[in-house]
Amino acid sequence: MRLRFHGACRTVTGSCFMVETAKAKVLVDCGMVQGSKTEKELNYRAFPFRPADVDALVLTHAHIDHSGLVPKLVKDGFEGPIFATRATADLCGFMLPDSAAIQEMEVQQLNRRNMQHGKPPVEPIYGQEHVEATLRQFRPSAYLRWTRVAEGVRVRFWNAGHLLGSASVEMEAEDAPGAPPLRLLFSGDLGPDSKLLQTDPDGPAGVDHLVCESTYGDTVRPPVSDDERRAALAEVVRDAQRRRGALLIPSFAVERTQELLVDLVALMESDAVRPAQIFIDSPLASKATEAFAAHAGELEDGDRLIRALDYRMVRFTESVEHSKSLDRLRGFHVVIAASGMCDAGRIRHHLRARLGRAESTVLLVGFQAQGTLGRFLLEGAPRVRIMGEEIDVRASVRSLDLYSGHADAAELQRWVERRGPVAGRVFLTHGEEPAMEALAARLAGPLGAGRIVRPTLDQVFELTADAAAPVEGAAPVRLPPESLGRVDWHNDLSRLILDINDAVRREAGENARAKLLRRLRRALDNERG
Repeated sequence: MRLRFHGACRTVTGSCFMVETAKAKVLVDCGMVQGSKTEKELNYRAFPFRPADVDALVLTHAHIDHSGLVPKLVKDGFEGPIFATRATADLCGFMLPDSAAIQEMEVQQLNRRNMQHGKPPVEPIYGQEHVEATLRQFRPSAYLRWTRVAEGVRVRFWNAGHLLGSASVEMEAEDAPGAPPLRLLFSGDLGPDSKLLQTDPDGPAGVDHLVCESTYGDTVRPPVSDDERRAALAEVVRDAQRRRGALLIPSFAVERTQELLVDLVALMESDAVRPAQIFIDSPLASKATEAFAAHAGELEDGDRLIRALDYRMVRFTESVEHSKSLDRLRGFHVVIAASGMCDAGRIRHHLRARLGRAESTVLLVGFQAQGTLGRFLLEGAPRVRIMGEEIDVRASVRSLDLYSGHADAAELQRWVERRGPVAGRVFLTHGEEPAMEALAARLAGPLGAGRIVRPTLDQVFELTADAAAPVEGAAPVRLPPESLGRVDWHNDLSRLILDINDAVRREAGENARAKLLRRLRRALDNERG
Protein backbone atom coordinates (compact mmCIF):
# COMPACT_ATOMS: atom_id res chain seq x y z
CA MET A 1 0.00 0.00 0.00
CA ARG A 2 1.25 3.46 -0.85
CA LEU A 3 0.37 6.92 0.43
CA ARG A 4 1.13 9.78 -1.95
CA PHE A 5 1.32 13.47 -0.96
CA HIS A 6 0.41 15.71 -3.89
CA GLY A 7 -0.43 18.93 -2.04
CA ALA A 8 -0.39 20.90 1.23
CA CYS A 9 3.21 19.85 1.83
CA ARG A 10 5.04 22.54 3.82
CA THR A 11 2.42 25.01 2.68
CA VAL A 12 -1.21 25.58 3.65
CA THR A 13 -3.11 25.05 0.41
CA GLY A 14 -3.69 22.52 -2.35
CA SER A 15 -4.54 19.51 -0.17
CA CYS A 16 -4.38 16.28 -2.18
CA PHE A 17 -3.44 12.80 -0.94
CA MET A 18 -3.76 9.42 -2.63
CA VAL A 19 -4.08 5.99 -1.03
CA GLU A 20 -3.06 3.31 -3.52
CA THR A 21 -3.69 -0.38 -2.86
CA ALA A 22 -3.36 -3.41 -5.11
CA LYS A 23 -7.01 -2.93 -6.14
CA ALA A 24 -7.89 0.75 -5.81
CA LYS A 25 -6.70 4.35 -5.96
CA VAL A 26 -8.58 6.76 -3.70
CA LEU A 27 -7.93 10.50 -3.44
CA VAL A 28 -8.55 12.47 -0.27
CA ASP A 29 -9.18 16.09 -1.31
CA CYS A 30 -8.17 17.80 -4.54
CA GLY A 31 -7.57 21.42 -3.65
CA MET A 32 -6.52 24.53 -5.49
CA VAL A 33 -3.09 25.95 -4.67
CA GLN A 34 -2.95 29.51 -3.36
CA GLY A 35 0.02 31.68 -2.42
CA SER A 36 2.89 32.78 -4.66
CA LYS A 37 2.61 32.69 -8.45
CA THR A 38 5.16 29.88 -8.58
CA GLU A 39 2.90 27.73 -6.43
CA LYS A 40 -0.33 28.78 -8.15
CA GLU A 41 1.11 27.71 -11.51
CA LEU A 42 0.71 24.12 -10.29
CA ASN A 43 -3.04 24.56 -10.79
CA TYR A 44 -2.48 24.80 -14.54
CA ARG A 45 -0.07 21.87 -14.83
CA ALA A 46 -0.97 18.22 -15.30
CA PHE A 47 -1.71 16.13 -12.23
CA PRO A 48 1.16 13.84 -11.17
CA PHE A 49 -1.15 10.86 -11.76
CA ARG A 50 -3.72 9.82 -14.38
CA PRO A 51 -7.15 11.14 -13.23
CA ALA A 52 -8.86 8.36 -15.20
CA ASP A 53 -7.13 5.80 -12.97
CA VAL A 54 -8.61 7.22 -9.75
CA ASP A 55 -11.49 5.08 -8.46
CA ALA A 56 -12.99 7.53 -5.95
CA LEU A 57 -12.50 10.92 -4.33
CA VAL A 58 -13.27 11.71 -0.68
CA LEU A 59 -13.61 15.37 0.36
CA THR A 60 -12.96 16.58 3.89
CA HIS A 61 -14.78 19.90 3.32
CA ALA A 62 -15.76 22.49 0.75
CA HIS A 63 -13.04 25.13 1.06
CA ILE A 64 -11.42 25.76 -2.31
CA ASP A 65 -7.94 24.78 -1.11
CA HIS A 66 -9.43 21.30 -0.54
CA SER A 67 -12.02 21.06 -3.34
CA GLY A 68 -11.08 23.65 -5.96
CA LEU A 69 -9.35 21.38 -8.48
CA VAL A 70 -12.02 18.68 -8.51
CA PRO A 71 -13.57 20.03 -11.75
CA LYS A 72 -10.12 19.92 -13.35
CA LEU A 73 -9.84 16.30 -12.18
CA VAL A 74 -13.14 15.58 -13.93
CA LYS A 75 -12.10 17.58 -17.01
CA ASP A 76 -8.94 15.46 -17.24
CA GLY A 77 -10.75 12.11 -17.08
CA PHE A 78 -11.92 11.28 -13.55
CA GLU A 79 -15.34 9.61 -13.72
CA GLY A 80 -15.63 8.07 -10.25
CA PRO A 81 -17.87 8.98 -7.30
CA ILE A 82 -17.14 11.92 -4.97
CA PHE A 83 -17.94 11.20 -1.32
CA ALA A 84 -18.61 14.06 1.08
CA THR A 85 -21.01 15.05 3.84
CA ARG A 86 -24.37 16.45 2.76
CA ALA A 87 -23.44 20.00 3.83
CA THR A 88 -20.12 19.80 1.96
CA ALA A 89 -21.93 18.68 -1.19
CA ASP A 90 -24.41 21.57 -0.79
CA LEU A 91 -21.63 24.14 -0.31
CA CYS A 92 -19.65 22.80 -3.28
CA GLY A 93 -22.79 23.39 -5.33
CA PHE A 94 -22.14 27.11 -4.79
CA MET A 95 -18.38 27.29 -4.36
CA LEU A 96 -17.22 25.40 -7.44
CA PRO A 97 -19.36 27.44 -9.89
CA ASP A 98 -18.07 30.57 -8.18
CA SER A 99 -14.48 29.35 -8.57
CA ALA A 100 -15.04 28.81 -12.30
CA ALA A 101 -16.58 32.29 -12.65
CA ILE A 102 -13.62 33.94 -10.87
CA GLN A 103 -11.18 32.10 -13.13
CA GLU A 104 -13.03 33.19 -16.25
CA MET A 105 -13.04 36.82 -15.09
CA GLU A 106 -9.37 36.84 -14.11
CA VAL A 107 -8.31 35.10 -17.32
CA GLN A 108 -10.16 37.76 -19.34
CA GLN A 109 -8.25 40.48 -17.49
CA LEU A 110 -4.95 38.62 -17.89
CA ASN A 111 -5.51 38.06 -21.62
CA ARG A 112 -6.15 41.77 -22.13
CA ARG A 113 -2.74 42.49 -20.53
CA ASN A 114 -1.12 39.63 -22.48
CA MET A 115 -2.44 41.07 -25.74
CA GLN A 116 -0.87 44.44 -24.93
CA HIS A 117 2.50 42.76 -24.34
CA GLY A 118 2.32 40.36 -27.29
CA LYS A 119 1.89 37.27 -25.10
CA PRO A 120 -0.33 34.31 -26.08
CA PRO A 121 -3.77 33.99 -24.43
CA VAL A 122 -4.37 31.53 -21.62
CA GLU A 123 -7.46 29.48 -20.74
CA PRO A 124 -9.20 29.01 -17.39
CA ILE A 125 -8.28 25.88 -15.45
CA TYR A 126 -11.85 24.66 -16.02
CA GLY A 127 -15.25 25.99 -17.02
CA GLN A 128 -18.83 25.79 -15.84
CA GLU A 129 -19.49 22.68 -17.95
CA HIS A 130 -16.83 20.81 -15.95
CA VAL A 131 -18.36 22.04 -12.69
CA GLU A 132 -21.77 20.75 -13.76
CA ALA A 133 -20.30 17.33 -14.54
CA THR A 134 -18.50 17.33 -11.19
CA LEU A 135 -21.63 18.06 -9.17
CA ARG A 136 -23.38 15.06 -10.76
CA GLN A 137 -20.69 12.77 -9.34
CA PHE A 138 -21.25 13.71 -5.67
CA ARG A 139 -22.47 11.00 -3.30
CA PRO A 140 -23.49 12.63 0.04
CA SER A 141 -22.73 10.53 3.12
CA ALA A 142 -23.67 10.80 6.80
CA TYR A 143 -21.28 11.27 9.69
CA LEU A 144 -20.16 8.12 11.56
CA ARG A 145 -21.54 5.74 8.93
CA TRP A 146 -19.17 3.42 7.08
CA THR A 147 -19.36 3.79 3.31
CA ARG A 148 -17.63 1.58 0.72
CA VAL A 149 -15.90 3.94 -1.73
CA ALA A 150 -13.84 1.49 -3.81
CA GLU A 151 -12.89 -2.18 -3.84
CA GLY A 152 -11.42 -2.98 -0.44
CA VAL A 153 -11.71 0.61 0.81
CA ARG A 154 -14.31 2.08 3.13
CA VAL A 155 -14.49 5.43 4.95
CA ARG A 156 -16.50 7.21 7.61
CA PHE A 157 -16.68 10.90 8.46
CA TRP A 158 -16.04 12.46 11.88
CA ASN A 159 -16.88 16.06 12.75
CA ALA A 160 -13.77 18.24 12.29
CA GLY A 161 -15.28 21.39 13.83
CA HIS A 162 -13.82 23.61 11.09
CA LEU A 163 -16.70 24.46 8.78
CA LEU A 164 -20.28 23.46 8.10
CA GLY A 165 -19.97 19.86 6.86
CA SER A 166 -16.24 19.58 7.58
CA ALA A 167 -14.95 16.13 8.41
CA SER A 168 -11.94 14.09 9.34
CA VAL A 169 -11.82 10.94 7.20
CA GLU A 170 -11.24 7.54 8.78
CA MET A 171 -10.27 4.99 6.15
CA GLU A 172 -9.91 1.21 6.25
CA ALA A 173 -8.03 -0.09 3.23
CA GLU A 174 -7.30 -3.73 2.38
CA ASP A 175 -4.13 -4.51 0.49
CA ALA A 176 -2.99 -8.12 0.66
CA PRO A 177 -5.70 -10.85 0.55
CA GLY A 178 -6.55 -12.08 4.03
CA ALA A 179 -4.50 -9.39 5.77
CA PRO A 180 -6.26 -7.01 8.17
CA PRO A 181 -7.00 -3.60 6.65
CA LEU A 182 -4.83 -0.61 7.46
CA ARG A 183 -6.62 2.16 9.39
CA LEU A 184 -5.72 5.66 8.23
CA LEU A 185 -7.06 8.96 9.52
CA PHE A 186 -6.93 12.23 7.59
CA SER A 187 -7.64 15.18 9.89
CA GLY A 188 -8.76 17.61 7.21
CA ASP A 189 -8.78 21.09 8.73
CA LEU A 190 -9.48 21.00 12.47
CA GLY A 191 -11.45 23.75 14.15
CA PRO A 192 -10.59 25.33 17.50
CA ASP A 193 -12.39 24.33 20.66
CA SER A 194 -14.20 27.68 20.94
CA LYS A 195 -15.50 28.17 17.39
CA LEU A 196 -18.71 30.18 17.17
CA LEU A 197 -20.84 27.95 14.93
CA GLN A 198 -19.14 24.57 15.32
CA THR A 199 -18.86 21.88 17.97
CA ASP A 200 -15.41 20.61 19.02
CA PRO A 201 -13.60 18.27 16.60
CA ASP A 202 -13.79 14.53 17.20
CA GLY A 203 -12.25 11.37 15.80
CA PRO A 204 -11.50 7.68 16.36
CA ALA A 205 -8.70 6.26 18.48
CA GLY A 206 -6.11 3.58 17.74
CA VAL A 207 -5.34 4.18 14.05
CA ASP A 208 -2.32 2.89 12.15
CA HIS A 209 -1.30 6.15 10.43
CA LEU A 210 -2.45 9.75 10.91
CA VAL A 211 -2.25 12.65 8.44
CA CYS A 212 -2.69 15.88 10.41
CA GLU A 213 -2.84 19.54 9.50
CA SER A 214 -0.42 21.97 11.21
CA THR A 215 -1.56 25.45 10.13
CA TYR A 216 -1.13 27.02 13.58
CA GLY A 217 1.39 24.53 14.92
CA ASP A 218 3.56 27.38 16.25
CA THR A 219 0.77 29.40 17.88
CA VAL A 220 -1.00 29.06 21.20
CA ARG A 221 -3.94 31.40 21.67
CA PRO A 222 -5.17 32.37 25.13
CA PRO A 223 -8.71 31.18 25.84
CA VAL A 224 -11.21 33.78 24.65
CA SER A 225 -14.89 33.91 25.52
CA ASP A 226 -17.62 35.11 23.17
CA ASP A 227 -17.77 38.39 25.11
CA GLU A 228 -13.99 38.90 24.89
CA ARG A 229 -13.98 38.19 21.16
CA ARG A 230 -16.78 40.66 20.55
CA ALA A 231 -15.08 43.27 22.75
CA ALA A 232 -11.94 43.01 20.61
CA LEU A 233 -14.01 43.38 17.45
CA ALA A 234 -15.88 46.33 18.97
CA GLU A 235 -12.59 48.18 19.60
CA VAL A 236 -11.67 47.87 15.91
CA VAL A 237 -15.15 48.96 14.80
CA ARG A 238 -15.17 52.01 17.10
CA ASP A 239 -11.74 53.08 15.81
CA ALA A 240 -12.97 52.71 12.22
CA GLN A 241 -16.05 54.78 13.09
CA ARG A 242 -13.83 57.55 14.47
CA ARG A 243 -11.95 57.58 11.16
CA ARG A 244 -15.28 58.04 9.33
CA GLY A 245 -14.31 55.70 6.51
CA ALA A 246 -15.01 52.18 5.32
CA LEU A 247 -14.17 49.11 7.38
CA LEU A 248 -13.05 46.51 4.82
CA ILE A 249 -12.93 42.91 6.02
CA PRO A 250 -11.38 40.39 3.61
CA SER A 251 -13.08 37.18 4.60
CA PHE A 252 -13.63 33.66 3.42
CA ALA A 253 -17.15 33.64 2.05
CA VAL A 254 -18.07 30.41 3.79
CA GLU A 255 -18.43 30.44 7.59
CA ARG A 256 -16.00 33.30 8.43
CA THR A 257 -18.39 35.79 6.86
CA GLN A 258 -21.34 34.33 8.71
CA GLU A 259 -19.45 34.40 12.05
CA LEU A 260 -18.48 38.03 11.57
CA LEU A 261 -22.03 38.92 10.68
CA VAL A 262 -23.35 37.33 13.90
CA ASP A 263 -20.87 39.29 16.04
CA LEU A 264 -21.28 42.61 14.22
CA VAL A 265 -25.05 42.45 14.56
CA ALA A 266 -24.75 41.48 18.25
CA LEU A 267 -22.55 44.56 18.86
CA MET A 268 -24.96 46.87 17.05
CA GLU A 269 -28.05 45.45 18.72
CA SER A 270 -26.47 45.89 22.16
CA ASP A 271 -25.31 49.45 21.35
CA ALA A 272 -21.68 48.45 21.93
CA VAL A 273 -21.05 50.17 18.58
CA ARG A 274 -23.18 52.57 16.59
CA PRO A 275 -25.43 50.80 14.06
CA ALA A 276 -24.21 51.12 10.48
CA GLN A 277 -24.77 49.43 7.18
CA ILE A 278 -23.07 46.06 6.72
CA PHE A 279 -22.57 45.02 3.10
CA ILE A 280 -21.90 41.36 2.29
CA ASP A 281 -20.24 41.86 -1.08
CA SER A 282 -19.83 38.34 -2.38
CA PRO A 283 -22.25 36.36 -4.53
CA LEU A 284 -20.73 33.22 -3.03
CA ALA A 285 -21.26 34.47 0.53
CA SER A 286 -24.89 35.22 -0.29
CA LYS A 287 -25.48 31.71 -1.60
CA ALA A 288 -23.45 30.08 1.16
CA THR A 289 -25.48 31.96 3.74
CA GLU A 290 -28.61 30.34 2.32
CA ALA A 291 -26.97 26.94 2.84
CA PHE A 292 -26.05 27.89 6.40
CA ALA A 293 -29.62 28.93 7.08
CA ALA A 294 -30.87 25.61 5.68
CA HIS A 295 -28.44 23.72 7.97
CA ALA A 296 -28.91 26.04 10.99
CA GLY A 297 -30.13 23.13 13.09
CA GLU A 298 -26.71 21.48 12.72
CA LEU A 299 -24.87 24.57 13.99
CA GLU A 300 -24.15 25.83 17.44
CA ASP A 301 -25.83 29.25 17.80
CA GLY A 302 -27.64 28.68 14.50
CA ASP A 303 -30.52 30.78 15.83
CA ARG A 304 -28.18 33.76 16.20
CA LEU A 305 -27.22 33.46 12.55
CA ILE A 306 -30.87 33.45 11.48
CA ARG A 307 -31.52 36.58 13.57
CA ALA A 308 -28.44 38.35 12.16
CA LEU A 309 -29.59 37.69 8.60
CA ASP A 310 -32.81 39.58 9.33
CA TYR A 311 -31.07 42.62 10.86
CA ARG A 312 -32.25 45.83 9.24
CA MET A 313 -28.70 47.14 8.49
CA VAL A 314 -27.49 44.05 6.60
CA ARG A 315 -27.35 44.27 2.80
CA PHE A 316 -26.28 41.67 0.25
CA THR A 317 -24.94 43.06 -3.03
CA GLU A 318 -26.83 41.83 -6.06
CA SER A 319 -24.62 42.83 -8.99
CA VAL A 320 -21.16 43.97 -10.08
CA GLU A 321 -22.55 47.50 -10.44
CA HIS A 322 -23.81 47.44 -6.85
CA SER A 323 -20.39 46.22 -5.71
CA LYS A 324 -18.59 49.02 -7.57
CA SER A 325 -20.96 51.61 -6.12
CA LEU A 326 -19.75 50.76 -2.60
CA ASP A 327 -16.42 52.44 -3.36
CA ARG A 328 -18.26 55.75 -3.81
CA LEU A 329 -19.85 55.64 -0.36
CA ARG A 330 -18.64 58.10 2.28
CA GLY A 331 -18.80 57.85 6.05
CA PHE A 332 -18.56 54.71 8.13
CA HIS A 333 -19.86 51.42 6.76
CA VAL A 334 -18.69 47.80 6.75
CA VAL A 335 -17.84 45.79 3.63
CA ILE A 336 -17.16 42.06 4.00
CA ALA A 337 -15.85 40.58 0.75
CA ALA A 338 -13.90 37.54 -0.42
CA SER A 339 -11.24 36.36 -0.67
CA GLY A 340 -9.86 36.04 2.83
CA MET A 341 -6.21 36.24 1.70
CA CYS A 342 -6.93 39.14 -0.72
CA ASP A 343 -5.64 37.11 -3.66
CA ALA A 344 -8.85 37.05 -5.73
CA GLY A 345 -12.42 38.27 -5.84
CA ARG A 346 -14.08 41.61 -5.15
CA ILE A 347 -11.97 42.54 -2.13
CA ARG A 348 -9.06 43.36 -4.44
CA HIS A 349 -11.12 46.03 -6.18
CA HIS A 350 -12.18 47.54 -2.85
CA LEU A 351 -8.59 47.52 -1.60
CA ARG A 352 -7.39 49.19 -4.79
CA ALA A 353 -9.97 51.94 -4.24
CA ARG A 354 -9.57 52.32 -0.45
CA LEU A 355 -6.04 51.43 0.67
CA GLY A 356 -4.77 54.87 -0.28
CA ARG A 357 -7.31 56.63 1.96
CA ALA A 358 -6.27 57.38 5.53
CA GLU A 359 -9.87 57.20 6.73
CA SER A 360 -10.18 53.53 5.68
CA THR A 361 -9.60 50.50 7.91
CA VAL A 362 -8.70 46.99 6.76
CA LEU A 363 -9.31 44.16 9.23
CA LEU A 364 -7.59 40.82 8.55
CA VAL A 365 -9.34 37.95 10.34
CA GLY A 366 -7.79 34.78 8.92
CA PHE A 367 -4.55 33.05 8.02
CA GLN A 368 -2.55 34.87 5.32
CA ALA A 369 -0.33 32.54 3.29
CA GLN A 370 3.14 33.56 2.13
CA GLY A 371 3.09 35.41 -1.19
CA THR A 372 -0.50 36.68 -0.87
CA LEU A 373 -1.54 40.32 -0.77
CA GLY A 374 -3.04 39.71 2.66
CA ARG A 375 0.35 38.56 4.01
CA PHE A 376 2.07 41.70 2.68
CA LEU A 377 -0.55 43.91 4.34
CA LEU A 378 -0.28 41.94 7.58
CA GLU A 379 3.50 42.45 7.61
CA GLY A 380 3.11 46.21 7.17
CA ALA A 381 4.02 46.76 3.52
CA PRO A 382 3.94 50.56 2.90
CA ARG A 383 3.08 50.07 -0.77
CA VAL A 384 1.54 47.18 -2.72
CA ARG A 385 0.68 46.30 -6.29
CA ILE A 386 -2.89 45.33 -7.11
CA MET A 387 -3.76 44.36 -10.67
CA GLY A 388 -0.66 46.16 -11.95
CA GLU A 389 -1.36 49.39 -10.04
CA GLU A 390 0.92 50.71 -7.30
CA ILE A 391 -0.89 51.85 -4.17
CA ASP A 392 0.46 53.58 -1.08
CA VAL A 393 -1.00 51.96 2.04
CA ARG A 394 -2.45 54.85 4.04
CA ALA A 395 -5.37 52.91 5.50
CA SER A 396 -5.16 51.49 9.01
CA VAL A 397 -4.45 47.73 8.76
CA ARG A 398 -5.58 45.72 11.78
CA SER A 399 -5.60 42.01 12.55
CA LEU A 400 -7.76 39.81 14.79
CA ASP A 401 -6.81 36.15 15.09
CA LEU A 402 -9.95 35.36 17.09
CA TYR A 403 -12.02 34.06 14.17
CA SER A 404 -9.61 31.41 12.98
CA GLY A 405 -11.15 28.24 11.67
CA HIS A 406 -8.04 26.29 12.70
CA ALA A 407 -7.02 24.74 15.99
CA ASP A 408 -3.91 26.18 17.62
CA ALA A 409 -0.83 24.17 18.61
CA ALA A 410 -2.13 23.03 21.99
CA GLU A 411 -5.49 21.99 20.50
CA LEU A 412 -3.77 20.11 17.68
CA GLN A 413 -1.57 18.28 20.18
CA ARG A 414 -4.56 17.26 22.30
CA TRP A 415 -6.47 16.07 19.23
CA VAL A 416 -3.52 13.96 18.03
CA GLU A 417 -2.95 12.42 21.46
CA ARG A 418 -6.63 11.47 21.72
CA ARG A 419 -6.32 9.54 18.46
CA GLY A 420 -3.73 7.25 19.98
CA PRO A 421 -2.25 4.89 20.18
CA VAL A 422 -0.99 5.55 16.64
CA ALA A 423 0.81 2.37 15.60
CA GLY A 424 2.76 3.84 12.68
CA ARG A 425 3.47 7.42 11.65
CA VAL A 426 2.01 10.89 12.09
CA PHE A 427 2.39 12.86 8.83
CA LEU A 428 2.26 16.64 9.28
CA THR A 429 0.79 18.59 6.36
CA HIS A 430 -1.06 21.84 5.63
CA GLY A 431 1.39 24.13 7.39
CA GLU A 432 4.29 26.42 6.60
CA GLU A 433 7.65 25.11 7.75
CA PRO A 434 7.98 27.04 11.07
CA ALA A 435 4.51 25.91 12.17
CA MET A 436 5.16 22.33 11.12
CA GLU A 437 8.51 22.16 12.91
CA ALA A 438 7.01 23.63 16.07
CA LEU A 439 4.18 21.10 16.12
CA ALA A 440 6.64 18.27 15.42
CA ALA A 441 8.65 19.37 18.47
CA ARG A 442 5.48 19.36 20.59
CA LEU A 443 4.55 15.86 19.48
CA ALA A 444 8.05 14.43 19.77
CA GLY A 445 7.71 13.97 23.53
CA PRO A 446 4.56 11.84 23.66
CA LEU A 447 5.05 10.10 20.30
CA GLY A 448 8.79 10.00 19.66
CA ALA A 449 10.53 12.18 17.08
CA GLY A 450 11.18 9.27 14.72
CA ARG A 451 7.48 8.66 14.22
CA ILE A 452 6.71 12.18 12.98
CA VAL A 453 7.08 12.73 9.24
CA ARG A 454 6.98 16.01 7.30
CA PRO A 455 6.44 14.94 3.67
CA THR A 456 7.57 17.00 0.71
CA LEU A 457 5.48 17.64 -2.39
CA ASP A 458 4.84 14.49 -4.44
CA GLN A 459 6.64 12.24 -1.94
CA VAL A 460 5.44 8.63 -1.78
CA PHE A 461 5.51 6.25 1.20
CA GLU A 462 5.03 2.50 1.35
CA LEU A 463 2.92 1.61 4.37
CA THR A 464 2.69 -1.34 6.70
CA ALA A 465 0.67 -1.41 9.91
CA ASP A 466 3.45 0.20 11.97
CA ALA A 467 5.94 1.67 9.50
CA ALA A 468 6.22 4.00 6.51
CA ALA A 469 9.16 3.87 4.11
CA PRO A 470 9.78 6.60 1.49
CA VAL A 471 9.82 5.33 -2.08
CA GLU A 472 12.43 7.12 -4.17
CA GLY A 473 11.51 8.10 -7.74
CA ALA A 474 7.92 6.92 -7.43
CA ALA A 475 6.49 10.22 -8.74
CA PRO A 476 7.87 13.28 -10.55
CA VAL A 477 8.56 16.16 -8.15
CA ARG A 478 6.90 19.28 -9.53
CA LEU A 479 8.49 21.82 -7.16
CA PRO A 480 11.43 21.50 -4.76
CA PRO A 481 10.62 21.91 -1.04
CA GLU A 482 12.44 25.24 -0.81
CA SER A 483 9.96 26.76 -3.29
CA LEU A 484 6.91 26.10 -1.13
CA GLY A 485 5.42 28.32 1.54
CA ARG A 486 7.74 31.22 0.65
CA VAL A 487 7.72 34.40 -1.40
CA ASP A 488 8.92 33.76 -4.94
CA TRP A 489 10.66 35.77 -7.64
CA HIS A 490 7.36 37.31 -8.74
CA ASN A 491 6.92 38.73 -5.24
CA ASP A 492 10.56 39.88 -5.19
CA LEU A 493 10.13 41.58 -8.57
CA SER A 494 7.03 43.44 -7.40
CA ARG A 495 8.86 44.62 -4.29
CA LEU A 496 11.88 45.70 -6.35
CA ILE A 497 9.69 47.74 -8.71
CA LEU A 498 8.00 49.40 -5.72
CA ASP A 499 11.38 50.15 -4.11
CA ILE A 500 12.80 51.62 -7.34
CA ASN A 501 9.79 53.89 -7.77
CA ASP A 502 10.08 54.97 -4.12
CA ALA A 503 13.77 55.76 -4.53
CA VAL A 504 13.16 57.77 -7.72
CA ARG A 505 10.38 59.78 -6.10
CA ARG A 506 12.56 60.61 -3.09
CA GLU A 507 15.27 62.17 -5.25
CA ALA A 508 15.03 65.95 -5.59
CA GLY A 509 15.19 67.19 -9.16
CA GLU A 510 15.54 65.74 -12.62
CA ASN A 511 19.33 65.47 -12.50
CA ALA A 512 19.33 63.40 -9.30
CA ARG A 513 16.68 61.06 -10.67
CA ALA A 514 18.56 60.63 -13.94
CA LYS A 515 21.76 59.87 -12.00
CA LEU A 516 19.98 57.21 -9.93
CA LEU A 517 18.52 55.58 -13.04
CA ARG A 518 21.96 55.50 -14.68
CA ARG A 519 23.36 53.68 -11.64
CA LEU A 520 20.54 51.18 -11.78
CA ARG A 521 21.13 50.69 -15.49
CA ARG A 522 24.87 50.06 -14.93
CA ALA A 523 24.05 47.49 -12.22
CA LEU A 524 21.69 45.70 -14.61
CA ASP A 525 24.25 45.78 -17.45
CA ASN A 526 26.95 44.40 -15.14
CA GLU A 527 24.60 41.57 -14.10
CA ARG A 528 24.07 40.68 -17.75
CA GLY A 529 27.79 40.22 -18.04
